[in-house]
Amino acid sequence: MARLVKYLAFLLILAAIGLVAYAYVGPWFGADFSAPSEEVRKPVVLNAD
Repeated sequence: MARLVKYLAFLLILAAIGLVAYAYVGPWFGADFSAPSEEVRKPVVLNAD
């Protein structure tokens, strides 16, 4: 059982390192992580009594 926990912990650490590496190296390979930006204007009606 302890061996299984060690393997799962090792895989979790490898996955975290892979995710961080992809976040840094991904834009060099064409991955775009920026949020889409566009201006939105909507009229607001306030009920001032």
